[in-house]
This record gives sequence, C-alpha cells and structure tokens, in this order.
Amino acid sequence: MADLKLSETRDLTRIERIGAHSHIRGLGLDSALEPRAVSEGMVGQTSARKAAGVILQMIKEGRIAGRAVLIAGQPGTGKTAIAMGMAKSLGLETPFAMISASEIFSLEMSKTEALMQSFRKAIGVRIKEETEVIEGEVVEVQIDRPAVAGAALKTGKLTMKTTEMEGVYDLGAKMIESLGKEKVQSGDVIAIDKPSGKVTKLGRSFSRSRDYDAIGPQVRFVQCPDGELQKRKEIVHCVTLHEIDVINSRVDSVASLLSCTSGAVSWVSTVMLTQGFLALFTGDTGEIRAEVREQIDTKVAEWREEGKAEIVPGVLFIDEVHMLDIECFSFLNRALENEMAPIVVVATNRGITTIRGTNYKSPHGIPIDLLDRLLIITTQPYTKDDIGKILDIRCQEEDVEMAEEAKALLTHIGVETSLRYAIHLITAAALACQKRKGKVVENEDITRVYNLFLDVKRSTQYLMEYQEQYMFSEASIGDGDEDGTNAMRS
Repeated sequence: MADLKLSETRDLTRIERIGAHSHIRGLGLDSALEPRAVSEGMVGQTSARKAAGVILQMIKEGRIAGRAVLIAGQPGTGKTAIAMGMAKSLGLETPFAMISASEIFSLEMSKTEALMQSFRKAIGVRIKEETEVIEGEVVEVQIDRPAVAGAALKTGKLTMKTTEMEGVYDLGAKMIESLGKEKVQSGDVIAIDKPSGKVTKLGRSFSRSRDYDAIGPQVRFVQCPDGELQKRKEIVHCVTLHEIDVINSRVDSVASLLSCTSGAVSWVSTVMLTQGFLALFTGDTGEIRAEVREQIDTKVAEWREEGKAEIVPGVLFIDEVHMLDIECFSFLNRALENEMAPIVVVATNRGITTIRGTNYKSPHGIPIDLLDRLLIITTQPYTKDDIGKILDIRCQEEDVEMAEEAKALLTHIGVETSLRYAIHLITAAALACQKRKGKVVENEDITRVYNLFLDVKRSTQYLMEYQEQYMFSEASIGDGDEDGTNAMRS
C-alpha cells in the first residue's frame, strides 16, 4: 500500500489580515493639533487632517452634538483613511460605527430602521455601580484535589495580601475553575467581584519583576494594592443603545424587566443571559419596535438623573453618502436634531450630481438643507512625494522589501495611474519575486505584474479597441477619443 501523505496544517489563529487601512494609527497630529509630515500612517492632506483634529477636539469636549461633517474629495485621496484616523484617536471608550450607504438598501428592513440602528450603535451608555471587590496580590493558591477522581468536589484556599494586611479565603469548585481560566499564580495582582465571583487579572506585582518566568512583552507590572483587601469600588460598564435595544426586543415584557431591577448592572447582567445576547452575534436583529426604544430611552434618562449612567455620543461614519435617497436624507435631517444624536461623518467622491430619488441636482448629490448642517472638509490629490511615502509605509506594513529603483518605478506608476493601483501591485510584485527565488523586489518584478494586471485607463483602451467582440457594447469611438477618456466619464 502506498504511503499516505498528510497535508501540512497551519496555525490560523496567528495569521493577521492586512487591510487597506491597517497601517492607520491616528491622525498624526501633535499636541497643538498641527499635522506632522508623516506620522501614525498618515501622509499629506495636512489641511484636511488639521480640520479633522479640530472636529476631534470638539467631539472630546462634547461641543459638536447635533452636527455632521462631510469629507469630500476625488477617489483615492484618503477620505476613509481620515475617518479611520479619527476612530483610532477617539480610543476604545467612544463608540464608532461605520457603514456604507449602499448597505442600507440591501438589508432586510426598512431604510429608516437601518439608519436608526446605525445611529444607536454610535451612542454609548456608561453605566456605573458600586460593588464589593477583593483586590490584592496572590501569595499562594492551594488546591486540595480528591484522591479518587470524581469522589468529591475540589476545594482550596487562596492567600492574598495588600501593603497593609493579608487574608486567607476558602475556595469552592467554581472559584477554582475561574482562577484556572485566568491562569492565576503566585505574584499576580487580581480583583474578585464578590457578588458574581468574576476574577480579573490586573497584572503582575512589581515585587516579581526579577522573576525570569515573568519577563515577557505581554506581562504588565502593577503595584501591590494598598488598604484593605475587601473594598467598595465603582465599576463602569460600557454598552451601546443598539445593544440594549436588541437585548430588550427579545424579552417578553420590556417594561417589567426595566422596572423590576434595582441596579443598572444587575439589569445588564440579567438581560445578557437572554436570547437577545445571541442576536448580537448572529446579526439577526430584525426591526425593533418604536415603543421598545421609547421605554429604553425613558429608563436611561432616569439613570442619568440618578447618576447611575451617562451618555457617550460616538461617531457614525457613512461612506458613499451620495448613494442615500431623499427619504434617508430627510431622516438624517430630523435625527441630527435629537439631543442624543451622535456625531455623523459622511464621505463622498461625487461632484454636482442628481439627488437619488429625485430629478434635482445638488453638490455631492446631497440636498441643500442637509448640506447647510455639514462642516465640509476637502481632500486634495496626493503629490508624487506623498505617493512615494505612502507606498513606503505600505511596503513596511505588508513586510515587503523593495529596492529603491523599484520604489521609484512604482511611484511613477502611481502618479500615471492611481495610488490604489500602485498599492495593489506591492503584494503581487512580492509574489513574483518569490517565484524567481529573490529576496528583494526589483524593477523586473514590478514590470511583470504591471503587464499582468491592467489599470483603468489601459483596460478602457482595450475595451474600445475590441468593443465589437463584446456583447451589448454601447460605446462609440469618436474623433479624438483614442484614449477612451470620454468613455470613462460616461
């Protein structure tokens, strides 16, 4: 019998996809909101980035509620990159929702419902509650294992200390399991939520910083807590209004659920066990009734008055905003007047064009009354130097080593065609280099993939030349139209 060959398996968990904007880390501004030449993955567009930085500061200070921002510019001038930079600069606590306008028409719900859900995804609720926690450095974990497997449940003792005291706690089977999941060991600083028994590893004590087994890039060292082991601590949970909507829409009696619990966090913990929590992962949210949202808004308003919660207006980014129709624009006009509205950032690459759903033309395909509400940021075409710097950043991001002559050639291609086309050629050229067993991408690799993959202009010229051999071709070659420019415009 022939020997069977087993295919080699790879660890997929360690593979990270490189996206079009994965190199963006922020807006690249200094403390005075002045744009640096090259910083945090951003290059050029100094005026647009500075304007975005001012908007960002207004968002952080809560001074831009009920307004919207339009980022307008030609294709490939960094509009989405600026929006991503704003999201990165805001941090994790500020909700950021991103949709494409064309998605609104493909969802199995009404257009206004899809926009409403997007709005509420960008509105955060920071819920506060005081709870009892046990916080300290682990001195020792003793687990008494039964002599016979399955004879009895495991028990044990946990010794913890602060700078002022030390205590011993009895452990049950569930606590032992929780400590095992967090891989708690002697020298770790942990916090145990007393009502729920949840264990959180805060880091490793500084007193163990010289332990050889503790040194590593992922290890975070913290001070040993002071005071008593058991203390009352304010815990903050951050959720979005959309998450609350989805969870409560799956509960039979929303009003009774919202009114029966005494604490905000106990309500969240109870509801998270319902079917609504699974709906958040499956995406099967469906349309949410208006009365459910009204009850939730009323309850959140009560929490705000009692000091149990606060609203965190986030950012909703709508790309290709010209794809929305007149109904959606009317909804946006009204929704922006709501006191809890997020900051809406929209982007478009259209000039004066028809408003979808009407016969009227307007700048960017947006009605004039909505344009009047927008702070408009414009992006400019990248210069040759900017294109070269962006390609250099992308080579580093995609871990491609490229010769200077090859970079110069790729930059020239980016100027003559488009930046996006030049970026697409980086990985293709790297694969061509591997094929010839090279380590550095050279001119021949760039030339090879340039000939393999057409840009828009060469593709259009090819279509114009062989249009008679294609089905349903409607283009016609006129005088002085050899390069297919008019065809591209049409």
